[in-house]
Amino acid sequence: MVTGSPETPQLARTGLYDLHIEKGAQMVPFGGYSMPLLYGKVGQVASHNHVRNSVGLFDVGHMVQSFVEGPTATEFMEWLTPSGLSNLEPFSSTLSVFLNEKGGIIDDTIICKHASDRYYVVTNAACRDKDINWIQGRIAEWNKTHANHAPVTFKVLSDQGLVALQGPKAAEHLQKLTDYNLPSLVFGKSAYMKIAGVECHVARGGYTGEDGFEISIPGEHTVAITELISSDPVQLAGLAARDSLRLEAGMCLYGHDLDESTSPIEGNLNWVVAKERRKSGGFIGYEKVADHLNNGISRKRIGLIVEQAPAREGVKILHPETGTEIGFVTSGIPSPTTGKNIAMGYIQTKDNLHKKDSQVQVLVRGKPRPATVTLMPFVKTRYWRGIA
Repeated sequence: MVTGSPETPQLARTGLYDLHIEKGAQMVPFGGYSMPLLYGKVGQVASHNHVRNSVGLFDVGHMVQSFVEGPTATEFMEWLTPSGLSNLEPFSSTLSVFLNEKGGIIDDTIICKHASDRYYVVTNAACRDKDINWIQGRIAEWNKTHANHAPVTFKVLSDQGLVALQGPKAAEHLQKLTDYNLPSLVFGKSAYMKIAGVECHVARGGYTGEDGFEISIPGEHTVAITELISSDPVQLAGLAARDSLRLEAGMCLYGHDLDESTSPIEGNLNWVVAKERRKSGGFIGYEKVADHLNNGISRKRIGLIVEQAPAREGVKILHPETGTEIGFVTSGIPSPTTGKNIAMGYIQTKDNLHKKDSQVQVLVRGKPRPATVTLMPFVKTRYWRGIA
């Protein structure tokens, strides 16, 4: 742990903390951890562009890795989430959400089904205590009502490392370090494979919109494997580039673009609710989700192209004619890839201004600026889906 003053909460460290310091990282608090923002003299835009054009490596070891196991694990996970996990093939992943009773998003999560009785789950560091306590509570409730089955168990992999290798050259680079046939591992799939003789769990995907891999490494090997993977042309990348990359890819940051007052339908994540479950339900929060699907919503997450000046989190979105507030920005940056000011936020649906190409205004530094509603992602994704 990092020693802090009585006024400063102590920050946890990932297994790569010393490596970050050695590489000249600027460390900042994030999700209760001390995490790298930038490295040395490499600026945010240069780091961002290196990932888009070549390959970068992110430490994501602050995220919570866990296993949910047991003979009724699939049924339990389908109660916990609106995903269609029964039909998911082994070693396939899906983005999902944990919902409260009112249909609000407790957290977004990546769920990888290893088998019907075993799931690998990754959740956000900022929600660590909330998620762990909530899952443990639901497991206790589930096991009590399913006492005729062996219990579902929940195990946090507290010592496991996790890094994300991202960029168009990620596969070419990683292939040099493993005998596994990486072209056969398409987006959304995962596998156990040896990297320099160490068995790691590798999932093809990531948070940047680029091709890449999230690599879970046994704790005692995390530093050595990371040093090996981060050889030329890989650059270590920090939170600054991660945020701009994910926003260009139209991906949400929990606590900013999603929260417990927002349903997946309001969050424009309808697809996380499996089609076969929209009528059958059976998951926590179903009543509100069904209401939003059947009767519509009063606000929706949208993308914006902003003219003149970037619109940051908290900026008001205004009606183009009346100047009244109709929404707010949740994330916004000058986009290094497009050269435009991009943002996402929530807008009222009653005047249909949430639709593509609608003209609105955003209030930046006290001045209304023109903005256009647009589809996301802002930059075309380049996930590996196999040879056409």
